Amino acid sequence: MSTTISEPIVTWEKLPDDFPLPDEPVDNISQPAIAFALTESLELAGLIQPQILIGTNFGICATVDGKLVIKAPDWFYVPSVLPTVPPNQNRRSYTPKLEGEVLAIVMEFLSETEGSEYSIKAKYPPGKWYYYERILQVPIYVIFEPEAGWVEVYQLGASGQYELQQPNGDRQYWIASIGLFLGIWQGVKVNRTGYWLRWWDEAGQLLLWGAERLQQEQQLRSRMAEKLRELNIDPETV
Repeated sequence: MSTTISEPIVTWEKLPDDFPLPDEPVDNISQPAIAFALTESLELAGLIQPQILIGTNFGICATVDGKLVIKAPDWFYVPSVLPTVPPNQNRRSYTPKLEGEVLAIVMEFLSETEGSEYSIKAKYPPGKWYYYERILQVPIYVIFEPEAGWVEVYQLGASGQYELQQPNGDRQYWIASIGLFLGIWQGVKVNRTGYWLRWWDEAGQLLLWGAERLQQEQQLRSRMAEKLRELNIDPETV
């Protein structure tokens, strides 16, 4: 006896302005730092335009079989959204297709509640994997384990299911929607020592954080000052 599983009916409806969104704390202090670091390097590289929406722990909405579903990814990227009305109004949530394009990338950082990121539960409320793959149909799904330092990158295939991608020789993944490579870097930032997700450009150059840019500029100034001293020129007078 075969059982037919019906496809969910998905609609994109405006969230009421007074809808009480979940306000749950993040699992640990590392998650916001990792998410901010991903955004910071994009901003400093001039890669965030006004129509782009990037968020962390921000409600992504869809109505599935008449029931509202909200998930809050650890980090996401939307290439183009419609302007808010009135202008500069703070977004409380985002509904794809109704308010702009579908998310191009969604990321989850594993924590003490490991396992929910792989949930394919279809019944309400659906699991994260099912929601991103079947409901939102996000092209790229990234799962990062910051303590052990590994990452899995899944791409939506022609079958409509996620397929695990393989890294290049530098253990990086090409993310076409941003035009950058994504990989793992180990080091220190904001008093956190460990593994981080970072961006590299097509030429293999690491996109720097603000502190790294400042350090680079200071090193350049020091080298220039040393050259001037070798020429018997006081750097203070230049």
